[in-house]
Amino acid sequence: MVTMMQPQPHDLLWGMTVTDLPFDAPNWVAQVIQRGDPVVVRRAIADNGMIPVGVRGTQRHQRFALEMPERLIKKCITPEQLHQVELGQFPHLAEQIKQLQEHMQMLAWAWGYTGSMGFELATGYRTVTAQSDIDLLIRTPRYLEKADAQALWSQLQQTALPLDVQLQTPLGGVALKEWVRTAGKVMLKRNDGAVLVDNPWQQ
Repeated sequence: MVTMMQPQPHDLLWGMTVTDLPFDAPNWVAQVIQRGDPVVVRRAIADNGMIPVGVRGTQRHQRFALEMPERLIKKCITPEQLHQVELGQFPHLAEQIKQLQEHMQMLAWAWGYTGSMGFELATGYRTVTAQSDIDLLIRTPRYLEKADAQALWSQLQQTALPLDVQLQTPLGGVALKEWVRTAGKVMLKRNDGAVLVDNPWQQ
């Protein structure tokens, strides 16, 4: 077992085994795990010593939710570890990555890739397609003023990339494009479910 901080949503974990899969797991899940693919931590409540995770297959519709015993974790990669990759290793993604690095380098908070982009950067498997959004996670432990959020969103729009940006607050995740609105409640994704709130940083 690896000593580490509690895994957070979007972290990638290695160590799941076929024998630890639930009996109702589809055959494709066993094949993915046997190949050595990581699972991704999802937002959910799990029993003590268990981590809620999801398995992704080769097809977009192939997603399977389960729990992973914490004792099985051999390796963990967080989203923010993935923006430091060598561009030469991913020539087909280099231009997109370079653009984002240039726009995000002045950001005061930690950020990184999730979704298909994060999975490909972590594993080397071709999962990003022409139709894929580029999923970004920005960790915002403190309140992000609307004006600052709008400036960030405007700057990212200059890339003309299909971005899906999520702010990770201490209470959960909220879409940046929702928070930039001047008024109205926003959807906060918490481990116990999604709720509408006025301030994603406030209990």
